[in-house]
Amino acid sequence: MNTKSKTAERNGTIKHQTSSVWSRALTSNSEWPDKEEFLDVIYWARQVIGIILGIVWGLIPLKGFLGLVLFVTLNAAIIYVYFSSFQNVDEEDYGGAWELTKEGFMTSFAGFLVTWIIIYSGLYGEPEIL
Repeated sequence: MNTKSKTAERNGTIKHQTSSVWSRALTSNSEWPDKEEFLDVIYWARQVIGIILGIVWGLIPLKGFLGLVLFVTLNAAIIYVYFSSFQNVDEEDYGGAWELTKEGFMTSFAGFLVTWIIIYSGLYGEPEIL
């Protein structure tokens, strides 16, 4: 039995420990026996990246098309480097590099936009005169 990903076996069911997913996500060249767990890591990492970039873009203050293009480029590049260089997963097991690169992108984009708009408007928006 592989003790890295399996913590307990009872009545034929295997329970995965949450902390093991975190440790594998932060450890280089981890083994991912459950492909869905790795996709979940990609999804949630992308959400965190979106929120962080939204905060940074709002604080800079970055505006317009340049901000959108930079977000798309950085978001895709960070995730691509994570799964291809840091984790060294076989992209074909997940449907190719494109499938991994676009995993969770739209929700990340939405979180990024909301965060960017709120931070930017709060700091640099014109006060409304009634």
